[in-house]
Amino acid sequence: MYDYSGLNEECGVFGIWDHPEAAQLTYMGLHSLQHRGQEGAGIVCSDGESLVGQRGMGLLTEAISDTQLESFKSYKHAIGHVRYATSGNKGIENIQPFLYHFYDMSAAVCHNGNLINAQSLKRSLEHQGSIFHSSSDTEVIMHLIRRSKAPTFEDALQESLRKIKGGFTFALLTKDALYGAVDPNAIRPLVVGKMKTGAYIIASETCAIDVLGAEFVQDIHAGEYVVINDEGIRVESYTRHTTTAISAMEYIYFARPDSTIAGKNVHAIRKQSGKQLAQESPADNADMVIGVPNSSLSAASGYAEESGLPYEMGLVKNQYVGRTFIQPTQELREQGVRVKLSAVKDIVHNKNIVLVDDSIVRGTTSRRIVQMLKDAGANEVHVRIASPEFMFPSFYGIDVSTTAELISANKSPQEISEHIGSDSLAYLTVDGLIQSIGLNEDAPYSGLCVESFTGDYPAGLYDYESDYLEHLSERQKEYLTNHTQYFDKEGNLNV
Repeated sequence: MYDYSGLNEECGVFGIWDHPEAAQLTYMGLHSLQHRGQEGAGIVCSDGESLVGQRGMGLLTEAISDTQLESFKSYKHAIGHVRYATSGNKGIENIQPFLYHFYDMSAAVCHNGNLINAQSLKRSLEHQGSIFHSSSDTEVIMHLIRRSKAPTFEDALQESLRKIKGGFTFALLTKDALYGAVDPNAIRPLVVGKMKTGAYIIASETCAIDVLGAEFVQDIHAGEYVVINDEGIRVESYTRHTTTAISAMEYIYFARPDSTIAGKNVHAIRKQSGKQLAQESPADNADMVIGVPNSSLSAASGYAEESGLPYEMGLVKNQYVGRTFIQPTQELREQGVRVKLSAVKDIVHNKNIVLVDDSIVRGTTSRRIVQMLKDAGANEVHVRIASPEFMFPSFYGIDVSTTAELISANKSPQEISEHIGSDSLAYLTVDGLIQSIGLNEDAPYSGLCVESFTGDYPAGLYDYESDYLEHLSERQKEYLTNHTQYFDKEGNLNV
């Protein structure tokens, strides 16, 4: 799905062990994670002996029918996945979970994030005789597991996790156990919950636990994996080489406001970011604050509260736009802004407005929204962004992986302000973002991954390094020259 805001994130994972309605609960959990991927969805279930699965294109309701769910009634264990593609083509062959039937076992796997050494590993595996059936990087993990000479599945999983690089979480299901794994930086989140029946849940966000009335148990931390089976739950480390670097974009944009990541509520952090932004970049002579629905509304309310300005609904989002309007070309995406958003003319007419948004990526959407407000009669539009400049591409699971896609890679805030037609433009500082989130980890950037704002890549670049370095803009080079970097391009910590 292409959203008017210009950012999309890869995937949500869910798993449940030992519940008589495992498939139905997985469906409900995936529904609460639908914001993480709308391109396709799938569920694989186990009855303790065999594994069966269903997957399809589109939203969850389109991908899996009631009849298909009904056929899973006797199964007690399940994993599920909603997908947005950042790696691999857009086809049914890439919809997860992937289900494998081997001579000695069956296994299913799904994944959130991006493996930055997947191409190198694929080439190596193909030279050894592996055959890949999709273009998704998720398939790599199962090939590594099956080629391992380790004595058990768990040992092979540990060995394989040490070979892959990037920002990722995995959910894996066999007839014997449910597994969840997190990358050595915890860039992508994974949480564990427990239902009153005793069934355990793993999920990309706590909102999927809450929707089932389950209790939060714990986060899975950097370099850890969890094993859930009939004996209970066990959390292990597969590597000691860890540096916590939770994706700041989870807080800024991707996660649902009611989710909690590393003990921090997403709505509360977005609101605090808005307050911090108001302190750093007030807007003189403003009459009101409005936010861009939906992910910017929390930050806008914080900005209004801190600045003492009224918080108004100056933009309304059409919540019922069908997939007809969610188009894969930039031209149609831009035209879709007016279908999905409209200005409230009677509110914004003849007013000086502070427009709070969570990010500016390509700039085209911001320009159309500013123009929309001015067409509705706004006198001035002062844009305030509740995150730092999105200056560097992301390779850890966001669909912005080239410098050419980033307006901040080539233009200063003043130049961007002129480009989008705003009367002023200001961003939250990196320090302001770190302070607003307040993880206070003993790690670079207080335990945050802020690669898109700083050019520091905690998990390294690997397969992407040469292309990335070749296409650095002059503005990016200048920034990197003038700022101390914590990480080198292979993810090694410089201290």
